[in-house]
Amino acid sequence: MVKPQPVVTEGLTKVYKDFWGRQKVHALVRLDLALEPGEVFGLLGPNGSGKSTTIKLLLGLIFPTAGRARVLGHTPGTPAVNQRIGYLPEESYLHRFLTGEETVDFYGRLFGLGRRQRRRRTAELLDLVGLDHRARLRQLKEYSKGMSRRIGLAQALVNDPELLLLDEPTTGLDPIGTREMKDLIVHLKEQGRTILLSSHLLADVQDVCDRIGILARGELREIGRVRDLLLIKDVFQLRAKGVSPQAAEFIIAAARSAGADVLTADHPTTTLEDLFLRVVRGEAERRNAPHSPGGRQADRPPHGAGENE
Repeated sequence: MVKPQPVVTEGLTKVYKDFWGRQKVHALVRLDLALEPGEVFGLLGPNGSGKSTTIKLLLGLIFPTAGRARVLGHTPGTPAVNQRIGYLPEESYLHRFLTGEETVDFYGRLFGLGRRQRRRRTAELLDLVGLDHRARLRQLKEYSKGMSRRIGLAQALVNDPELLLLDEPTTGLDPIGTREMKDLIVHLKEQGRTILLSSHLLADVQDVCDRIGILARGELREIGRVRDLLLIKDVFQLRAKGVSPQAAEFIIAAARSAGADVLTADHPTTTLEDLFLRVVRGEAERRNAPHSPGGRQADRPPHGAGENE
């Protein structure tokens, strides 16, 4: 039996209305998205672009204005889905007076795990996220930002989920903690999990994601594999070692004939940051053009009004 795609959206739209029922903010506009099993997909965008709105819709926390979403083949928010997904919010509001061990054990109880299974699962997860024996016995109110992110990820993994939704997973982490979090995401992918993460830290996404999508003002403006999107196709570069000053003046064949060891002959790539800025700024220029068909609509909010991601 073929497994359904972990996440599928078709024309997914969310419009927030004011007190009088008038359309106020187009938080998400006709999102078509499909995640492949076992991939890490990065959702990028500036504040107000629709990232958090997308995640809330996939969790069933809010309902779409139009379109539909399917998570693991089911309607978002149903028990059949919630048992099989894990979620790390941008801010983990956990019980501050519980210890790390008690926190993981508590969520294990919510998922109906037995005592022995909870004890084993708690130890496994706290080891996995790098909380040592002393840290796991401290109350969460004493945790640093990095430790809070680690325990938050541990609780998201209690039920051994097939799909992980990570909202800004490296926010507040120092460079070492960020590197460890990214290594952990790669490790979880190697276990066969599908991961959807939203972030504005472009280098982090570039390091761990197979594919990315860039949202601007609620619309998906770019999607594809990271390398394909960053490839500069009209520029060719040659990297070689042992090249004499004379050989450097020749083309590849001349360099080889001069005894150079050609390391690469490939298209260079831009950075994810450059791509991101180009897409977002291009969208802003398109909307601000005085006679552009995509100019600002009367029912669309001004830039910056969409605080509900």
